[in-house]
Amino acid sequence: MTHLNAISSRTRDDRDGRLLARPSHRCSASRNELEEIGLSQWREDVPTEGSVHLPPDAHALDGIGRNHSLETALADLIDNAIDASATEVVVRFVQRQGKLRSLYLADNGHGIAPAEIDSAMTVGGRRDYHRGSLGKFGLGMKAASFSQARSLTVLTRTPDGVASGRRWHLDSAADFRCDIVAPEFVMEEVDRDWGFKSSGAGGRTVIRWDDVTGFTATDDRDRVQSFLTATITKILNHLGLVLHRFLAKGALRVFVDVEDVDRGAIGARFEAEPLNPFGYHHPGNPGYPKILTAKRDGMSLNLACHIWPGRSKLAAFKLPGGAIERQGLYFYRADRLLHAGGWDGLTVADPRLQLARIAIDITDDIAGLFSMNPEKSRITVGPDFAHLIEAARSADGSTIGDYLRDAESTYKRSRERSRDRRKMLPPGKGFEPSLKRAIGDEIPFVDGEEPVDIRWRRGDGLDFFVVDRESRTIWLNDRYRQSIIGEARGGLNDAPLVKALLYLLIEDVFRGEYLGAKDKDNIALWQEVLTAAVRSQLARSTRQ
Repeated sequence: MTHLNAISSRTRDDRDGRLLARPSHRCSASRNELEEIGLSQWREDVPTEGSVHLPPDAHALDGIGRNHSLETALADLIDNAIDASATEVVVRFVQRQGKLRSLYLADNGHGIAPAEIDSAMTVGGRRDYHRGSLGKFGLGMKAASFSQARSLTVLTRTPDGVASGRRWHLDSAADFRCDIVAPEFVMEEVDRDWGFKSSGAGGRTVIRWDDVTGFTATDDRDRVQSFLTATITKILNHLGLVLHRFLAKGALRVFVDVEDVDRGAIGARFEAEPLNPFGYHHPGNPGYPKILTAKRDGMSLNLACHIWPGRSKLAAFKLPGGAIERQGLYFYRADRLLHAGGWDGLTVADPRLQLARIAIDITDDIAGLFSMNPEKSRITVGPDFAHLIEAARSADGSTIGDYLRDAESTYKRSRERSRDRRKMLPPGKGFEPSLKRAIGDEIPFVDGEEPVDIRWRRGDGLDFFVVDRESRTIWLNDRYRQSIIGEARGGLNDAPLVKALLYLLIEDVFRGEYLGAKDKDNIALWQEVLTAAVRSQLARSTRQ
């Protein structure tokens, strides 16, 4: 009864909505007793008594970007270069006295205006990102840089020739004061030979990392060279993958080189080539690629569903990590690949689904379905994503379940086909590398056998080709070369179509100890027909 009397003695004050207690002569309830009977002491307004300035600890900079690797950090910096309309980017390692000292990333974009450079160097500094911009969090350049180096210097010049520079060094950032770089040094750095097509005045930005934590510490040139070889390969592969759309359409070129300060020389330039995860020659299933579309609550999501051909040996299929790991979803934003592989709960990774890859372009209209980590290396899907996936339909009514079953059955058929096809001798010299890979994707090779070469040489007669079983070579008559390839001299791997057809036609005559009567008759038949065809082609070329 005591508690009931205490409760009944309370009334609600209409003025501020707070529960007030009137004194009761019967009893009084303690705070603990009030909490026991569920009466809250919560107050909507929090009283304050002034403020105190608490700048972030400088060591907070040590923690940002820790999910970056060297290659993902460089990709993040290149995003800024693309936003600045750059068409060329150079990544340069600097070596002095055998040891790696610094790393540069230079671009020929429009640079950073002096009024904007402080914002660009502010940790967490935000700017207005235009539609299609690759920047997002205001952390990219700083997080990417501090994940790899203790010192970040940004040197930039606008197209009108105005230069500015800033430097952060983690060891001297206790008060978050950023160093202003002398303008003369800025101009000296941006005017170095970066190998850009455009020279002289123009916009440029140079990012310099010093005290790079991921560099090998040795000054042994052989070990440094091994480190560089492995590191540059990873960089080129990663950039070729995540930027493959830009590289393929010629909107961007990315080079990597090494400068030896002691020798005053810059080594060979290596260019990133597009590594398209959907870059097969022909689909593994003739019904694909197929677009599945889902619409829900005003949102529209397109899934470009692809099925690779089985047993592909293309680098674009294997990718770093392997084909099984790379099956699944590929998310793009503004043509930049953000996420390569994995099913995000849609299904589980399975070797039988390794041919299945789905491209999804994230637009501003559907951006709310996803979240992206600051390193731009991972997309996390929201709860509505799975519902949209299940609701997606193609023009012929196919569902995501149909697609997964088709991918699995394509994989199974490719395993069966590889067992049924006759093994052949491998192609050798004279075949363009991509042609060799295409042949290897479709044809199993005889183990331990020497390859078949196809080469050009001037023939004594008019025959189009000669079969040389001793050297295992098909010799093409050089007198017909110009009519076939359109020029008098070609390269070792020219005329891929003609060579592929001849390989498929003639390869089996190199087997066995001797040529049988049927083999000789076939060679005579092919010689007669092909020589007549190529002479006809030569005559047409002469008349034209």
